[in-house]
Amino acid sequence: QKPVSETESGECYRSPFRKPLAQLTNRPHCLDSSQHEAFIRSILSKPFKVPIPNYKGPLGLRALGIKRAGLRSPLHDPFEEGALVLYEPPPLSAHDQLKIDKDKAPVHVVVDPVLSRVLRPHQREGVKFLWDCVTSRRIPGSHGCIMADEMGLGKTLQCITLMWTLLRQSPDCKPEIEKAMVVSPSSLVRNWYNEVEKWLGGRIQPLAIDGGSKEEIDRKLVGFMNQRGLRVPSPILIISYETFRLHAEALQKGSVGLVICDEGHRLKNSENQTYQALNSLNTPRRVLISGTPIQNDLLEYFSLVHFVNSGILGTAQEFKRHFEIPILKGRDADASEAERHKGEERLKELISIVNRCLIRRTSDILSKYLPVKIEQVVCCRLTPLQAELYRNFLKQAKPVEELKEGKISVSSLSSITSLKKLCNHPALIHDKCVEEEEGFMGALDLFPAGYSTKSVEPQLSGKMLVLDYILAVTKSTSNDKVVLVSNYTQTLDLFEKLCRNRRYLYVRLDGTMSIKKRAKIVERFNSPSNPEFIFMLSSKAGGCGLNLIGANRLVMFDPDWNPANDEQAMARVWRDGQKKTCYIYRLLSTGTIEEKIFQRQTHKKALSSCVVDEEQDVERHFSLGELKELFTLNETTTSDTHDKIKCHRCVNGHQVRPPPEGSDCTSDLSQWNHCADKRGLQDSVLKAAWDAAVTFTFHHHSHEEQRGIP
Repeated sequence: QKPVSETESGECYRSPFRKPLAQLTNRPHCLDSSQHEAFIRSILSKPFKVPIPNYKGPLGLRALGIKRAGLRSPLHDPFEEGALVLYEPPPLSAHDQLKIDKDKAPVHVVVDPVLSRVLRPHQREGVKFLWDCVTSRRIPGSHGCIMADEMGLGKTLQCITLMWTLLRQSPDCKPEIEKAMVVSPSSLVRNWYNEVEKWLGGRIQPLAIDGGSKEEIDRKLVGFMNQRGLRVPSPILIISYETFRLHAEALQKGSVGLVICDEGHRLKNSENQTYQALNSLNTPRRVLISGTPIQNDLLEYFSLVHFVNSGILGTAQEFKRHFEIPILKGRDADASEAERHKGEERLKELISIVNRCLIRRTSDILSKYLPVKIEQVVCCRLTPLQAELYRNFLKQAKPVEELKEGKISVSSLSSITSLKKLCNHPALIHDKCVEEEEGFMGALDLFPAGYSTKSVEPQLSGKMLVLDYILAVTKSTSNDKVVLVSNYTQTLDLFEKLCRNRRYLYVRLDGTMSIKKRAKIVERFNSPSNPEFIFMLSSKAGGCGLNLIGANRLVMFDPDWNPANDEQAMARVWRDGQKKTCYIYRLLSTGTIEEKIFQRQTHKKALSSCVVDEEQDVERHFSLGELKELFTLNETTTSDTHDKIKCHRCVNGHQVRPPPEGSDCTSDLSQWNHCADKRGLQDSVLKAAWDAAVTFTFHHHSHEEQRGIP
């Protein structure tokens, strides 16, 4: 009989509940090699998984040289919340989607979320405008634009966002440009480098040139221009105007995708070398940054627009004939009704053309983010010594006669400087009195006996007296810091003496300081724990771009002919990051040349705001013929500027009606608060200083304080 466990076929049935007995041998048990190989193969053939939880991005499964199948996709997700989409492909019907060549389908252009997350609403709008202009979507055939936002609105960040987007993407699914160049004043080269670093981290390595031998710079520039291909190692060059001009040849040999000119009002003269060197670059995409696009006249304004989009305003001659002459005639206080009407028509036409490539937002946008700014124009009485010296000068000086004949000569310009210095402090013209120069014959006898320029003697100058009070009251009643600005280094020397006398800690920045040292000084001053009380700035040393938010009071000690310089300096403290109420003091000597300069500024500014800000109702107070009045002294007035306004809101020197609703410190001076005594002042520091020498004050705020909003 056969055993039960085996059938005919020889198959063996084993119980499912018991393991068969293992064969007893002395041999070790070995794994089957084919089994092991299969197991290892199964591990190795598992698809790679990115070791980031919930990762949903691309898996990098592309093998080299093999194109990914399917539609091309944008660099960043256009449907993510808060995405800033600069370009959206036209929607396709289902039929078109089948027919379209998948390798040619345009894709969305989306700003890198790293940047779009930090952009404020007006900055998002600005980036979109810039992108539309430089990609010729706004004006077909033109690739340039002017970014004319006022100071403090983040023009640098908007331009960095534009560069980064162009360097990385386009609707064609490849970078729009290979390289970009930023040309700026030398004092801002380091600042641009730091800003790129701040906003883009280590994503990009800019090449900043702020020094070195000619050969070394040439080598770097040739290296920069020779970079080609998809991923250029240093795609952004940051260079100063001066260095650019000297090395323009190296940069004109190839092409650069985009050029950005910071503080672009330097290009207001199409005759100068820098303008011509930049204009000959092989770069259609041009962005000009300037918070003050018009400074002295409309022809300069033409140069700027012509630089970014040549031809949209015709040639310089056509522009002058068609726009400049009629507009200026219409703006003169002596214009006839017909001239005024024609001027306004041409102005409208000019604005409509230029607005297609110029974006300008005023700093009132900032009021949402910034504390209130109180701006004050303070008229200070001359001291008896200053008045006597002033009268003497006007009797003796030649230019007074020359101007009456309608001539302006070198001597009349130097006389203007002498009078401006005398308004600051008699010490500044003491050496001219010693030399008995023209206008100062016998003036030395007017100085107090034993007078020496070694000491400050603030009591000899009305403005210096007021400044001394402002500083003393600020120091003793608060922990505010102060920025002092003047056009003259000699005046800064006086400030230094005053600070040493009063034991105030101070720092001073002027044109002689290296850029690196400048950046360190600013950083140190802005730190709240730093004990320095005063920051001195020469308005010529490019207050431009400096961020002095450590201080919240700023004194402009003397006015500049050019309103842009003053605006620049005053915007140092009231800007992003400022936490305290800001007080701006603009000191003027009552009835003197300084008030006339200030009035002339108003005319230039009225011209600027008319073209750029489109304020049609700018009041036409000043006729251009008033230059002749410069050499007069009005000793009976409390404010020559207030007299000129022909104010309807003041009776017997007292304001009886408040400024109109909705006015602020960007409005015309006639719409500010007018104070002939200290009762109407908001600033306790100026109230305390009033009796020193103040005769009149104009003041206004940037915006109403919004209560309840953090």
